[in-house]
Amino acid sequence: MDLLLHLRYFRTVAEEQHFGRAAARLRMAQPSLSQRIQRLERELGVRLLDRGPRGATLTPAGRLVLADTEQLLAAADRLTATVARVHSGALGTLRAAVPPGLGAAAVGALLTAFRTRSPGADLELRELPTTEQTAELAAGTLDVGIVRHPCPAPGLAFGPTLRQPLGALLAADDPLAAPPYLPAAALTGRDLVLFPRAEAPALHDETLTACARHGCTPATVHEAAGPDFTRGLVLSGRAVALVPRTPDGAGTVWRPLRGAPVTWRTSTAWPEGKDGPAVRLFADTAHEILREHADMRPAPSARMVFPRPASEFPL
Repeated sequence: MDLLLHLRYFRTVAEEQHFGRAAARLRMAQPSLSQRIQRLERELGVRLLDRGPRGATLTPAGRLVLADTEQLLAAADRLTATVARVHSGALGTLRAAVPPGLGAAAVGALLTAFRTRSPGADLELRELPTTEQTAELAAGTLDVGIVRHPCPAPGLAFGPTLRQPLGALLAADDPLAAPPYLPAAALTGRDLVLFPRAEAPALHDETLTACARHGCTPATVHEAAGPDFTRGLVLSGRAVALVPRTPDGAGTVWRPLRGAPVTWRTSTAWPEGKDGPAVRLFADTAHEILREHADMRPAPSARMVFPRPASEFPL
């Protein structure tokens, strides 16, 4: 017997004090309703209602049961609502990660947007390189992440890919900073600063390959994990950093490369078959935020993009 359902029937009869009116309200036949109340009485072992020609009245036992019924059904309704919010992604803890260098504006906007759209959920966000994200996604210690491609990780599903053009971070007094944009070949012979290869080996190699294809042969490649060290190398006067759009300041300026010859591809990722409501909400939110706050655009294909008109990347 579905106890909660039968208690709801009982409460309706108690409110209407009449089987006929209660049956009409419940949109069921009166004999069926009467049988269900009788079954509930047999299950509980007490008579809940006195039946008479003018209606039905609660027995002393019925009044006690009704009081507890109200509390029980209210708790059941709260539980149902909670479960619905969990299924919708509005509750629970979501373990997510973003790659280093995503940018303060994008990270802040992502946190704000997710919490606004899912106020009951707890977003546990960390900064992890793509290699660490893929390992944690596979191990089940991470639910969803934002990764950079190539991302050779079997067992993962990916959201739509976005591409992000790279440019040169230069010292403000560097002669190369004078024009509004640079050809990639202009960086030949300079020390080039990139993120550590261990963070995303395939992307690191692909970035250097793209530079070579467009005439950029650096004197040497330095690895820098954080923005401060990157700026320090740039301010030394010889090095340039190849990074996504970066605000000018602290003695440095950012210049796009003509034709956007080098781009990074980014998407959300999660374990296959585990795209629950919270994961989908994060993925959709991240896709929107990356387009608005990280200078990313939809990628036409899963390969690296070469080259695109500079007009596509307004200053």
